[in-house]
Amino acid sequence: VARIGWDSVMRMSADLRDLFLYEVFLYYNPLFLVALMIWLWGVNLWVFAQSSVNYVKVFDLAQTHLSHREIWRCATWLTLIVPTSMTAYLYLYSHGEVSLAASQPVLLYAILLIVLLSPFDMFYLSSRFYFLRTMLRIVLPLQAITFPDFFLADIFTSMSKVFSDLERSVCRMVNRQVATIAWFEADSICGSHSIAIPLVLVLPYLCRFFQCIRQYKDTKEKSCLLNALKYSTAVPVIFLSALKYHVFPDQWVSFYRPLWLISGVINSLYSFYWDIKRDWDLSILTRIFMFKSPSTWTSLLYGRNWVYYWVLGSNLVLRCTWTYKLSAHLRHNYLTVFAITALEMLRRFQWVFFRVENEWNKMTAKQNFEMSSDMPSESDRLLESSSHTV
Repeated sequence: VARIGWDSVMRMSADLRDLFLYEVFLYYNPLFLVALMIWLWGVNLWVFAQSSVNYVKVFDLAQTHLSHREIWRCATWLTLIVPTSMTAYLYLYSHGEVSLAASQPVLLYAILLIVLLSPFDMFYLSSRFYFLRTMLRIVLPLQAITFPDFFLADIFTSMSKVFSDLERSVCRMVNRQVATIAWFEADSICGSHSIAIPLVLVLPYLCRFFQCIRQYKDTKEKSCLLNALKYSTAVPVIFLSALKYHVFPDQWVSFYRPLWLISGVINSLYSFYWDIKRDWDLSILTRIFMFKSPSTWTSLLYGRNWVYYWVLGSNLVLRCTWTYKLSAHLRHNYLTVFAITALEMLRRFQWVFFRVENEWNKMTAKQNFEMSSDMPSESDRLLESSSHTV
């Protein structure tokens, strides 16, 4: 597949090659990143299965939930069909079959959508229903927010660039701009100056913001408002970046760009603080790697100081680079943005370990407290025994 794709690219002229490599990248890079996220989620589940963290109870999963092996099977299929479709696109276009080439990404997106929404009892129906139901609860937080609701919504914030590229791709498919040069006009409906780009980028943060407001309504905890404030700091980063295409260059350089940089620093540092102060429990940071059975991973990771420093350092650095992928005016550096988005998913991957473990520790602590409160004290038992007549 790689050889056919490379030969197809080499058949094009140099100018055409650059243009259409960018277009191919737009259609297929979000699917590669989705596949990466699925692979990483499978690794998360494998580690949970080896440790004492009962992720099934944390997420309130049914007995038919997908194991890490089934998750990896889904990731394998996606990893195979996406480059196959991409190679077919390149091959057909380089051999003059433009209409057939244009149908390849459309066909791939249609197949994936049908599989996801299919009502038939195939392709893990119960798990797909669970995923879609959780997505609906994220978009419409009309009920009490559960841990799976805001957990998946947090993952979606890391995938905001993926959703933006998916929207750009679907826009070009709907407007029949696949394998054409019409979409290269920046001010066109699917161009790089479209208002839809910042709107889609900000959507996961708005969903998470309204979840926090709903949690405050239900619990009256002020920490929910502080969490909502954290997600709201992403909004100026996104829209100040988009303003570059709608103001004069001098205004952007002298006024809006400094504001964008300041808002990016605030968002990054606030998010980093929340990770280590609220989402994680640093006192038990590596207990997740204490497996039930002896393992090389346990000896390598459990109780090691370097894991502690790596998690903190990498989380801080990748939180700061987050601003780059949220910024519409930097999206033309598509390889850099792709790399940063992939690194953000790796950051989220390590975040999952400690966030889920923290939730499990809270659940077990609550259960232990309830059990201890239900047991009568020693004085109660003595009083009860003295009240008996002999």
